[in-house]
Amino acid sequence: MSALQKPRFLDLQHGECAGAPILKSLWDRFDFSLLLTQSGMMKRSGTPSWLICFLYVIGLVSNCSSVVQMAQLADKDALLKEMFHPWKLAQYTMSRFLSNPHAWTTFGKKRVARLQQDELIRLEDGDVINLDDTHLAHPYAKQLPFLAWLFDSSKKAYVWAMNVVVIQAVLKSGLEYPLFYRVWHQPAIKGEGLTKIDLAKQMLLLLRKSTACRLWVAMDRWYLCKEFFAFLEVHGFDWVTKAKRNTALFRKVIEPLTGRERYVPLTPVMLIREVFTTLTRGASQGLVSMAIPDIYMKQPFTLTSRKGKQVTKQRYVQVAAVAVIRLKDNEECDLNAAEDEAPATYRGAYLLISNRFDAPEEALQTYVKRWRIEVFFRTAKQELAFESCHSESETHHHAHFELLFTAETLLAVALFELNKEKTSDDEGYTHGEMVRGLFHTRCQVRAVNHKGNRRISIDCDTNVRRFARLIELFWPEHYLMLLWVTPRPDIYQCLPRGA
Repeated sequence: MSALQKPRFLDLQHGECAGAPILKSLWDRFDFSLLLTQSGMMKRSGTPSWLICFLYVIGLVSNCSSVVQMAQLADKDALLKEMFHPWKLAQYTMSRFLSNPHAWTTFGKKRVARLQQDELIRLEDGDVINLDDTHLAHPYAKQLPFLAWLFDSSKKAYVWAMNVVVIQAVLKSGLEYPLFYRVWHQPAIKGEGLTKIDLAKQMLLLLRKSTACRLWVAMDRWYLCKEFFAFLEVHGFDWVTKAKRNTALFRKVIEPLTGRERYVPLTPVMLIREVFTTLTRGASQGLVSMAIPDIYMKQPFTLTSRKGKQVTKQRYVQVAAVAVIRLKDNEECDLNAAEDEAPATYRGAYLLISNRFDAPEEALQTYVKRWRIEVFFRTAKQELAFESCHSESETHHHAHFELLFTAETLLAVALFELNKEKTSDDEGYTHGEMVRGLFHTRCQVRAVNHKGNRRISIDCDTNVRRFARLIELFWPEHYLMLLWVTPRPDIYQCLPRGA
């Protein structure tokens, strides 16, 4: 029988953020410290601003719900204490920085522009921009100017929440990352202020300053607006969305006797019924689609009259109409939509419309990728504390969103590199498995002096071995201490002992 000894009290050097050095390598790859400084976020004394932002990113990946938890994590985690030495990041330091107004919009613009300079992550012709909005409930405050009394379709109840409009990039390679966001403010008088479509225009114009390639814009039926479609086409975007029940479509026919062109009005449901039998014939499973030719839509255009006035008129423009069945989309469960706002469906089939009448199959594949922004919202809320910022300061919320987009970009690059060599859908790892298995996993930290040099050893569980590819790619080779820039290899030997 073994004797049970009384426990000893030791200062165990354990950490919970074994992947933090990898985050720092990716952070340096995209020069985020430099971009924060260029955006005016710097301090003449005290803790550097970029250091606070990097700790906030680590806290988001660790799913900390407040700056208090983030400060406690930096104080107790052995690995973070080695990284942030000699800085002391207290809760009041982070709160004071995040609550003060900073140029977060400028940082977001510089962040996206910097990403377009990277060969792996930049946008190219044919890539997809997803457009959607989400609600972020705020249970601890009411009547704040950035909150609105909104209906949450997932909870089937009205809540005080922020309405955030987001655009997300989905590349042909499979890499996806968030681009910009805007917060919609409910106007005091209905009809005034900026709409969510106006905010979407702002973000797309901002994206145009970073890239000139031709991109797709995939959106749900809420953004079906003819003026918005004209805006997209003028600025070099292709678009695809789902038709509503009241969407006015026309078919071009030639009268047999006179030979004149005539446009016959149709509804989306009528089009689906026409092709439904052919669409489902021989289809047992999977995504089945059928393009319907010679479909037109009226779109507005502006011209100058003889008197010099701007006049808006309508013209018929050919569009792609694609009937689809078994398309996975949460919109079929939207029971609270008005009858005119409901999607055009017939026995499980939908109708997609796009300006690319010459590429209906490409329009379909683009709309399928629209679901990725819904996955991003779910992932950000469950794993990155997207809706856990309950500050009463709108400035803090802007910092929260911008740094969360930064964190998700770093994780997206890591996940893409991790799954790059998979050969089937069954292989690879999900976003949650990577975060919980590497970036937020326990490790043991040991610091020893060897021949006058301080060495830091990190022991991880054997389960972390499955992420060896990320460790080989992004693990810092020489130094762990956080610096504004990564020092050159030729000066590593010049660093003083214990620095």
